[in-house]
Amino acid sequence: MTTWSTFADEAPHIATLFTKRHQATGNLCMLGTLRSDGFPRISPVEPRFFEKHLVISGMPGTTKFRDLARDPRFCLHTATVDTHVSEGDAKLFGTVVDLPDKDLHVRFAQALFDDTGFDIRGQDFDHFYVADLTSASTVELIDNKLGITIWKPGEGERVVYK
Repeated sequence: MTTWSTFADEAPHIATLFTKRHQATGNLCMLGTLRSDGFPRISPVEPRFFEKHLVISGMPGTTKFRDLARDPRFCLHTATVDTHVSEGDAKLFGTVVDLPDKDLHVRFAQALFDDTGFDIRGQDFDHFYVADLTSASTVELIDNKLGITIWKPGEGERVVYK
């Protein structure tokens, strides 16, 4: 499994840009999943970095989480408002893994409360999805050229210019 921390070690440029864009939008990203009829679904989500994981969290029972329960593949894109991508954008691809570790859930709920005041402490999690990353990319202007940085596990980062 390629956790966030493993990914960040292998793809520091993409991880840094993703983190920067994630923070700039108040943690908002767009999550792509597959609906039961095979069509794509795009949903807003606020993923969180916790311990070594990127947690795909949100309200239980929503359609995006039913999608992930049926087909764990996803794309996570930083919210972009600049058509010139002057500050770049990033996409992560992978599958979610449901971690049933109750102690992890307790620590996550406490950290969420400490960071945001949102209180889910003491609640049972029907799922706890973390990202198992399979590829990632960024798009940004580098020396007045469109630079696309690409990562796959074990291959490091490479830049393609358009």
